[in-house]
Amino acid sequence: MYLYNNDDQQLVDERVEQYRDQTNRFLAGTLPEDEFLALRLMNGLYVQRQAPMLRVAIPYGLMSSVQLRKLAEISRKYDRNYAHFTTRTNLQFNWPKLEEVPDILAELASVQMHAIQTSGNCIRNTTTDPYSGVYKGEVEDPRPYCEIIRQWSTLHPEFAYLPRKFKIAVTAGPDDRAASRVHDIGLHLVKKASGEVGFEVIVGGGLGRTPIIGKVIKEFLPVEHLRSYLDAILRVYNLNGRRDNKYKARIKILVKAFGIEKMAALVEEEWLDFTKDSDLLLSTAEINKFKSYFTPVDYDLNAKNELDLSAAFAKSQTFEAWYKRNTVEHKVAGYRIAVISLKPLLLPPGDVTDLQMDLIADLADQYSFGEIRSTHDQNLVLADVKVSQLYDLWVALSAANLARANIDTLTDMICCPGFEFCALANAETIPIAEQINRKFDDLDYLYDLGDIQLNISGCINACGHHHVADIGILGVDRKGENFYQFTLGGSSKTDASLGKTIGKALAAGEVANTVEKILHVFVQNRVEDESFREVIKRIGLEPFKEYVYATSH
Repeated sequence: MYLYNNDDQQLVDERVEQYRDQTNRFLAGTLPEDEFLALRLMNGLYVQRQAPMLRVAIPYGLMSSVQLRKLAEISRKYDRNYAHFTTRTNLQFNWPKLEEVPDILAELASVQMHAIQTSGNCIRNTTTDPYSGVYKGEVEDPRPYCEIIRQWSTLHPEFAYLPRKFKIAVTAGPDDRAASRVHDIGLHLVKKASGEVGFEVIVGGGLGRTPIIGKVIKEFLPVEHLRSYLDAILRVYNLNGRRDNKYKARIKILVKAFGIEKMAALVEEEWLDFTKDSDLLLSTAEINKFKSYFTPVDYDLNAKNELDLSAAFAKSQTFEAWYKRNTVEHKVAGYRIAVISLKPLLLPPGDVTDLQMDLIADLADQYSFGEIRSTHDQNLVLADVKVSQLYDLWVALSAANLARANIDTLTDMICCPGFEFCALANAETIPIAEQINRKFDDLDYLYDLGDIQLNISGCINACGHHHVADIGILGVDRKGENFYQFTLGGSSKTDASLGKTIGKALAAGEVANTVEKILHVFVQNRVEDESFREVIKRIGLEPFKEYVYATSH
């Protein structure tokens, strides 16, 4: 993984001390609140419903065991012994004291971490496939390009005050695990028949009040032009994006207003006239330098026959289920990618305790070369585990309530923190997730259903990505009471699509029962092994509407 050089460390250290001075002046009453607001947001600090919330950057979801232990230590020392992983692969502390945040930032800086640009109208944390570099089907490892984007965008003076926040995702294989098509920019590594590698560039995706699937603005961009073309897109957006209405300020609104053809023409003109042949052009040597930060680890090439899986499965059916659901084929024989579910039964999705973080760090050192990855789905990944060590890993995770074999099932849900934490939320989400978990605690039934994505958002801002789930649930407030609206048929994957609302919002107590009715229609209409989305495409929404509302009280 990338390690800070002296310049990186100096920049982060100086930023901590700068923010410490700003905080002290605010607390002393010499820095007005409206001026401090912008400064704290630049350092990842929100003031939420019950307390401040600090969002820590985890570039492209990659952490070392040392960094994860530091996050655990911070949660003990400054918070309430837990933290929350987000869909942008970042981590949030929900209960820090405002006056102690500079100390937290100093602790983060000691392990090459920070909270810069995790908030505000700037380029946010770049995300990617959590299986990058180890997945068999990828074109090549996208992480070097994520690091190129990180270094280019961090504290970029021209893009520090964009019309609105800006998000970029990079993928490199046929399976889009980064929801790239609902980002401001999605970058897909592709390879021509000639062997040349470049990017398909998607622009104008996003969720929230106006959900839109991004459109292709350039079918093939040679990798050496990555920075220069991104710069051109941002320049066009910065010049033309609306600043009079924050709800219409995202680039998706600009693309919709212009049309993708005009947007592409403006970006091409900006690129050819100003940035294409500038010092933003990446040389082969520079690209190779970034690739050198992500060289393959020292795999044991004799590891492939070290575990008789049939014997391990006979020993434990629960382990067999975990192996099938929570591990993924690795590009190196004898290894698997292991997914740690942060969706334990009846606990908030995406939360992890300090003791669990310490344990995961230890397990990463023992089984996965000291690295951990966070995912868009609010889980964690150990990417390089020997097949022969999977059983021992599973035993350790099981003891810490981290081995629920539910990856890609209904209960592997994305869920925002909701009304209990977020000042923007209209409705609770965590109790709804608990209600669904209570209803669907039979793993055999979930396995029979197959892969189903269920997402929950507590408001229209859609931090829970409900628009792009097989089953999306949106919380709304009606005269102080929580109601929930259902959308069906969405996807954030390669076949990205927006779900459609099936009818009026239902009372909080009916959510799990409504999910059950939706699943009943799916099962009754499924042909052989059809997926939920395939059934929706074939029969439409009407059978779901009829059954849900005909049987609702």
